Amino acid sequence: MPRYRFVELSHVIRDGLITYPGLPAPRIGQHLTRAESRDRYAPGTEFAIDRITMIGNTGTYVDSPFHRYPDGADLAALPLDRLAELPAVVVRAIGGPRGVTADTLAGVDVTGHAVLLHTGGDQHWATKDYPVNAPYLTREGAQDLVDRGATLVGIDAVNIDDISARARGERPAHSLLLAAGIPIVEHLTNLVAVPDTGARFTAVPPRIVGFGSFPVRAYATVEARP
Repeated sequence: MPRYRFVELSHVIRDGLITYPGLPAPRIGQHLTRAESRDRYAPGTEFAIDRITMIGNTGTYVDSPFHRYPDGADLAALPLDRLAELPAVVVRAIGGPRGVTADTLAGVDVTGHAVLLHTGGDQHWATKDYPVNAPYLTREGAQDLVDRGATLVGIDAVNIDDISARARGERPAHSLLLAAGIPIVEHLTNLVAVPDTGARFTAVPPRIVGFGSFPVRAYATVEARP
């Protein structure tokens, strides 16, 4: 039987973490403490019931079409064959133009794959530099991925679109990919540990009706060498 190893691709979520500048941080606490629970159970038995208040765009998360379009599939409607055990291809874009273009993707087999854009943007995670001159996917790059049938697109940066003032609020990558039913995973990390081809990618959120984005435990499954 083949042996596999797992590669973590998600950031850790902590109380007070800022994922995206201007959006609120999660607040993590307890609904029921262990001490409070002792009166409810038999002697020696205790539990903690935890509570988190957060927006969907926290940590490493997936965007469903509903995030962009009111009639798009929400988290509950996303099919698992768009999220789990997808053949993955990693596009190395470190050191190139800030925007990942169709030329960057040329020659890469993206059809039916989770396309993971390795830009190195995660090196600035949770710092003031994270959104500054951040890498992104260009309109032409997004259209190329739609045209060639990518299954999912992920990036290790603050946004799959250009969020600088120069972009004037346009979000072509989100618009094109989500219109085509292609989920987006943002704020990935550790893509350096995933081979260019041959791995499988998983990033599954809870099934929540009327919700567009939510954190995922993203990881790659890689066949281990003997």
